[in-house]
Amino acid sequence: MRVSILGAGAIAFGVAAYLSKEGFSPTLWSPSGERTRALASGEPLVATGAVETTATVRVAGECREAVEDADVVMIALPAYGHKKVIDAAVPYLKAGTPVIISSHSSFGALYLSQQLAHRQVSLPIIVWGTTLVTGRQSSPTSVQVATVRQKLDVATLPASAADEGFELCTKLFGDRFVRRDGLLAIALSNLNPQNHLGIALLNLTRMEKGETWSQGGNVTPAVGRFIEALDAERLAIAGHFGISVRTVEEHFSLSFHVPMGTVSEMNQEMDRQGRGGLGPTTIESRYILEDFPFGIFPTAVLGKIIGRPAVLHESGISIMSAAYGRDLTADNDLLPALSIEGMSAEDLQSICRNGYQD
Repeated sequence: MRVSILGAGAIAFGVAAYLSKEGFSPTLWSPSGERTRALASGEPLVATGAVETTATVRVAGECREAVEDADVVMIALPAYGHKKVIDAAVPYLKAGTPVIISSHSSFGALYLSQQLAHRQVSLPIIVWGTTLVTGRQSSPTSVQVATVRQKLDVATLPASAADEGFELCTKLFGDRFVRRDGLLAIALSNLNPQNHLGIALLNLTRMEKGETWSQGGNVTPAVGRFIEALDAERLAIAGHFGISVRTVEEHFSLSFHVPMGTVSEMNQEMDRQGRGGLGPTTIESRYILEDFPFGIFPTAVLGKIIGRPAVLHESGISIMSAAYGRDLTADNDLLPALSIEGMSAEDLQSICRNGYQD
């Protein structure tokens, strides 16, 4: 099966390595072409860590080359690159070719559905709550894969294609997928933006000064309570839509295998075990530049739609925008194209189940 991966960062490299090891044929396409230059010259992709393999992967020079002959297309890059990549791919996507968005953010699936509807093209759009792998690129041809996640939330747009999406993901990546009830459930299941808001906002000077600091160790009781309060806003929005999602406490316990407790207690335990991780060493961090525009902002928009403003989310955006000297919500280039803020809750629920129609 030919899987074309649109993106060329650590996640895309890690997925390509995983697929190669499992006997599939991945193709990488870099929007700039820079990150795949060495691989395009014939050098192998070397993966170490949770995925150990050396493989020669195909590199597409143009998006058209990557997309036209693919059996599956995967979007695997930060959210601030999704619109650019979707715009490049839409003219060449064929009816019925599944598209996986890893990980889904800021209703990018709706934007893709909207653009495909303009072309009268219908296909399943599969959305993941987070990435299959974590890791970092150690060179232009190598990736250190830290983790292959054991559980991944998945949904498909339209919802009528849910079985098809689930079966495809299982065939490619194994028995690790948890069905969620539609796109809204995925949108409200990603806890990283709320966690990163609390961690970044209350440790901002550490980031700006480039300090080396324990992330888990600095989720103190005050930081933990703030994250729990943010989570309460997310849970209230999900409850209004009738969606069941994990709590932040359940997330930390299940994801990091620590006993249930407060957010701070679980992070302190991770730190004691040497698994607390290091916090960002720059304010030019995805914790802010990706998660605020594409995670915190959409959740705040949902709160406004249902008449239950997510005050802490909105305040976090305002405070961090002031600290950066610019409006971070303006970095989101997906929501303006969808006009979600003007929708009723019922209309949003409908479009998140059925997508845009031809």
